[in-house]
Order: sequence, then structure tokens, then C-alpha cells
Amino acid sequence: MLPNPYTPGRPAQVLGGRTRERARIASLLERVETLGEYAGPLHVFHAPRGLGKTSLLRSAEREAASRGFATVWVSATRRGNVAAELTHALRTSLERLDSIGSRDLAAFGLHLSKVELQLGVPGAGVRASVERSRDGGTAPEPVTPAEAPVSGLESVLRDSAALVRGSGGAGLALFVDEVHAADRAGLGVVLNALQNLDGASSAAPLAAMFAGLPNTPEVIIDAATFGERSQWLPLDRLDDDDSAVALVRPAADAGVDWDHAARRRVVSDAAGYPYFLQLLGSTTWDVAAPDPGAVLELDHVRAGYRDAREQLGSLFRARWSKASPGQQEFLVAMVELMLEHGTDDVERAGVARRLGRTTREISVPRDRLIAQDVIEPTGRGLLRFTMPGFAGFVAEEAGIDGAERLQAPARFPEL
Repeated sequence: MLPNPYTPGRPAQVLGGRTRERARIASLLERVETLGEYAGPLHVFHAPRGLGKTSLLRSAEREAASRGFATVWVSATRRGNVAAELTHALRTSLERLDSIGSRDLAAFGLHLSKVELQLGVPGAGVRASVERSRDGGTAPEPVTPAEAPVSGLESVLRDSAALVRGSGGAGLALFVDEVHAADRAGLGVVLNALQNLDGASSAAPLAAMFAGLPNTPEVIIDAATFGERSQWLPLDRLDDDDSAVALVRPAADAGVDWDHAARRRVVSDAAGYPYFLQLLGSTTWDVAAPDPGAVLELDHVRAGYRDAREQLGSLFRARWSKASPGQQEFLVAMVELMLEHGTDDVERAGVARRLGRTTREISVPRDRLIAQDVIEPTGRGLLRFTMPGFAGFVAEEAGIDGAERLQAPARFPEL
């Protein structure tokens, strides 16, 4: 039996589609590579979970590395300091480069230690003391609160990008995933440093790309108002052709094929949702346990759907249980409107009327459900569920007739 090449819940090994976004990434990197200057506005990919944001960002990281960039990756967390995490990841990235001489790296390490102290990187004080001892007392003393972390991070990014460029590389590429979870203060420091580099007269061969949930634009603008000038790049579901590529290629790379009926069934039921493609591909593979040259058939899909339904049910139950009573009431109202109008998108004003409240009064549960990635805005005053099939689950939980009509393909029915 071959190892399972499908990775539900983790970055996909094969990135299906995303032609437009990948072209934007290539253009951004080419500007730095060719001109040796800052790439321009921050690029921000945003979408609900399961649509491949992290896969796209990891693909961009691989592209940057193949072009000679030193890459720095951070996954933001609510309890962390994204600016401190960025400097720590930057140090690790530079230390892995063979092209930078030990003397240059040591000199830059002294500069970086000062900024790490400013930003509160764990262990920075001990590291600075060791480096001060090794350098004969020339490493930086602990800084005072008056010293600005923005200017410190700005200088570190500029100098590290120049160091990579001067050592024969293309420059520096920064990637921040889960940016919606970043702490406001740390994110503000990062955004201000990037803004200063963008407007500086001296060249900084650097590109920056972020990814996060649908509320990411609001998070970024709240941390720094000029963040509204970022390039916002929303990701939507895949079309059937791109879905087929994402499904078939991992198996093909292992010498295994999908027959037409099985491929068509999975592509249809996944409804363009990359996570579902990976989930159904994975459960089908586990049932088939193929060897090289094998073909995945519709019977394998049928048998795998049982496990897929169990996994999806657990995911849906977790989302429902996490919602407060007021949020559950909001979701039920959305489902009732979906059934009434026969659409996936519902009006926020309609939800308010059904609940007997004003649109302002429902803003708190709405905003929290968006932040939790349960629903998303799809236009002016419009909302929809982020994950196909969850509306049907809500209908069943609430005892609403018509659950089978709600995004039914992604509910993985018996075939």
C-alpha cells in the first residue's frame, strides 16, 4: 500500500488552480528580483478556512526560495507578539543561509539582538549578554522603553534584505499566516515598519504576503489605518477543472489513477471546496489501499464517504457547540431565510427582521460568527455560511424541515 498523498486540514501537496493569484505572486517576486527594491503594497489573501490560503502561501514561499529569496514564515497566534515572532524567524532564516559569511552574520546578529530586546523576544536578554561577551563588550546594552520598536524592526528588515542581496540572493520574502489572530500592537509594529520601507528612498529588496480569515482586512486596518492600501486578494471556491487537478494529481504522482465516475462524483460533491477534495481523496485512498498502477473507483468513494461523514459531522458539531445561544439563534434565522428564498446568500436586514431586532442589535453575534469563520459577508448587506453543508446541519439540529435542500452535495450522501 502506498502512503496517502491527501492532506485534509494541512497544506495540500498540489495546488489546484489559483492561476490569477499565482501570477500576482510571481509578479511581486520578479519586481524585487529584477530591480532590487521593495515589492510595493502588502498582498493579503483572505478567505474562510478550507479554501487553501495556507497552501497558496506555502506555494509562494517555495516560489520565493526557488528564486533565491531568504524566506521568513510566521503563523500568528492570539497570545503571541507577531513582531517578536517575525524577528525570531528572521534570525533562524539567515542562520540557515550558507551564502552569508560568518563575520557578516555575526555583525548583523548584534543589531538584531537589540531589536529583539525592544520587542521582547524570549531569551533575547540572555542572547545579547552572550554576544556582548563574545564581542568584547560591544554588543548592545538592554534598551530603554523610549527606543521605538518600529524603527528598529524597519532597520533590521532593510539591513537583512540588503545582506541577502549582497550575498548573491534576491532579497527577503516575509510570509505571515493566520494574520487575523495577530496581536494588535505587534501587528501595528510590523505594518508601520513595512509602510516606512515602502516610502523610503533607499532600496529594500523585500516582499511581504499575509493570509487570514475573511475579517483580516478589518484586523489590519484596525492595527494601522494605512493598511487599507494593501492589495486585498479574496479566494473563492475552485471550478470543476481546477478541482479535478487538485484531486487527481496527488494520486497520479504516486502512479494511481481515478476512473471517470469516481472523479466526477468527488468533484461534484466537494463543491469547489479544497478541504473537501482532500478529505474525500483521503478517505477514498484509505479504503482502496492502492498499489502503483491501481485505479480508484466509485465503490471506493462510496465506502470512504462513511468515514468522511463522521469527520465532517464532528467538525460541524464543534462549530455548533462553540456558538453561543444568541449566535445559534442567528444561524437558525439564516437557514430559515435560505429555505424561504432558495439562495445561499441572505440579507443581514432579513436576519434582523426574523429575529425582531435592528441590524445594529445583531451586529455583535454577526461579527463574532465572522471572526469564528462560521459565516462570511458576500456583498453589501449579504451573508452566507463559509462551509458547504453546515446550513443543513443547523437545520437538522434546529428541527427545520428541508435540511436535504441545503448545500446537499457537500453533505456526502449515500450513493
